[in-house]
Amino acid sequence: MKKLSWFNKVIYFLNIVLTVLTVIAYILPFMAPKLFPLLSVFTLVMPLMLVLNFICFLYWMFQAKRQMLLSGLILLLGITFVSKFYRFSGKELPADKDDFTLMSYNVRLFNLYDWLPDRDIATKIPAFIKEQNPDILCLQEYNKIGDTSFKSYKYKYIFKMAGQTGQAIYSRYKIIGKGDIQFPGSANNAIYADIKKGKDTIRVYSMHLQSIKISPDIHENIDEEKSKIIFNRISAAFKKQQLQAELVAKHKNECPYPMIICGDLNNSAFSYVYRSVRGNMNDAFEEAGKGFGRSYDFKYYPARIDYVFTDKLIDVKQYTTFSSFINSDHFPIMTRLCFEAQNDDEK
Repeated sequence: MKKLSWFNKVIYFLNIVLTVLTVIAYILPFMAPKLFPLLSVFTLVMPLMLVLNFICFLYWMFQAKRQMLLSGLILLLGITFVSKFYRFSGKELPADKDDFTLMSYNVRLFNLYDWLPDRDIATKIPAFIKEQNPDILCLQEYNKIGDTSFKSYKYKYIFKMAGQTGQAIYSRYKIIGKGDIQFPGSANNAIYADIKKGKDTIRVYSMHLQSIKISPDIHENIDEEKSKIIFNRISAAFKKQQLQAELVAKHKNECPYPMIICGDLNNSAFSYVYRSVRGNMNDAFEEAGKGFGRSYDFKYYPARIDYVFTDKLIDVKQYTTFSSFINSDHFPIMTRLCFEAQNDDEK
């Protein structure tokens, strides 16, 4: 430390602060947000922390300083978090007759309130979905505008809330059971459909957890007062998300079928909420995705808050994020799956 210049001493001090914050972020997925709601905000910026630690590591390495060990150790400890943030290579296995595809998409009420200037979104989204032709389609922030848009699906379960919003599950395979999970004090919820494919039954959950209500342009005109409002809003949302995630986890633990869980969690892959909902299931992005898996249109930050989790009995053969299809504040995600011991005699 004595041999460092005054500039490097400042950098090293900031490096230590960054290290402490990163360690806290590593621990937070294992701690309920209601215990430390403000600290839980760090899970949203963990990817940025990992990048900054890497920059610090390179900074000290090029100077051959032993201080590089600090960020090096932090990066080594967090190696399992990197795959949740970025995948260097994807997976695309050959298609098979037993494969089936699932798309999850928060359609933002088909632009009912003209958030986007394009007035044709209510027709563009169904056209895009028809082109991709998923076997199972899960839509969050669904609106009755879509009631006549997906006639090619023989089976469906549409759940509408008291207001304009709701959720929908469409399927080319027979739906033999359905239901919903209500979230207390919230307009959000989760729905599920038991889908018969061949001789097997799969339960598909579609969920929309509490929004943190941060718009994509939040970085503009931000000041101290606005920052406090944002932090308080995020803290309150995280506490609600915890309850909602625990309700979903309890419900899925009582499910007799293999499961697929998809939807908008409104939280990062480094959060308690993600860990609670996922449980021991596979994250389809980690299995077959590539790049950042960005699913929310947040400027300058590759936010992944939409997920597909699959049962261990289901092989993820392909995963795609359609980040160039900008007709909502979310992007559609789609995965090709294969259920083991599948007899596809009913479709």
